[in-house]
Amino acid sequence: MKPGLWRGRDLLSMLDLSAEEIVMVLDYAAVLKEMQRRGESHPWLAGKTLAMIFHKPSTRTRISFEVAMNQLGGYSLFLGPGELQLGRWKEMADMARVLSRYVEGIAVRTFGQEIAEELAHHATVPVINGLTDREHPCQILADLLTIREHKGRLEGIRAAYVGDGNNVAHSLMLACPRVGMDLVVATPPAYRPEPDVVAAAREMAARSGTRLELLDDPVAAVSDADVVFTDVWASIGKEAEAAERERVFRPYQVNADLVRYARPDYMFLHCLPARRGEEVTDEVIDGPASFVWDAAENRLHVQKALLALTMGE
Repeated sequence: MKPGLWRGRDLLSMLDLSAEEIVMVLDYAAVLKEMQRRGESHPWLAGKTLAMIFHKPSTRTRISFEVAMNQLGGYSLFLGPGELQLGRWKEMADMARVLSRYVEGIAVRTFGQEIAEELAHHATVPVINGLTDREHPCQILADLLTIREHKGRLEGIRAAYVGDGNNVAHSLMLACPRVGMDLVVATPPAYRPEPDVVAAAREMAARSGTRLELLDDPVAAVSDADVVFTDVWASIGKEAEAAERERVFRPYQVNADLVRYARPDYMFLHCLPARRGEEVTDEVIDGPASFVWDAAENRLHVQKALLALTMGE
């Protein structure tokens, strides 16, 4: 696969990738992972710089993007909270224009999806969504790669997501129907995914003939699941709601009692960091069904694929 095949393209949402393009990213990531394992250099972004705008802190996202650029022969420039004053739309537009004169790509980890979209609208270099409140596409691509590695396929896999109807749930809903996976999402009624995401996902599921369900019952969601996902109950920016969320979400904890309803060879996935004892127990995340560490590694390989495809020559 040729670096730069998607030169200049943005990745802001799972909606930006067709089913064929999702598979292309996974295939490319698998090739890069094998090259790294063999010690084969691949400096396809030599001399190129990635600006990383992080309004939200993250250890894994920062390290994986920085290592990705290093392994591709390029350079990363971290711009953390307070280093860029982007409080107004005009400031974001101007910064996008300026950065486009300095760097060959931008990764953004921020709050509103509209911030990433505004940066992409005014930038003349590719913008990759490292996380917004609405979506987490890089994580879901890494999860799909992990599932394919261990299950040998994506089509026909039955996935369950239990917890908050947040960015992880949104990106899963927009990805699973495209790759032939069934998905059941269990959330408390007041914490369901956004209606427009639900509508888009249901339309995709109808076209692909896959199952997409939204339930209140975590046991029903997890029953016979091949893969079980969860995420923190209070994402960054929701800390003030933590006590109330802990009360509401307690029945949605992924623990030994819940996962016994899944298939015996089920996989557990979590985007990390995990709040052990809240959304997941130690016995699950540290157990033999846990593949969260593989998925964390695969963030590196997926992001390398995206960077090479969008920033390469």
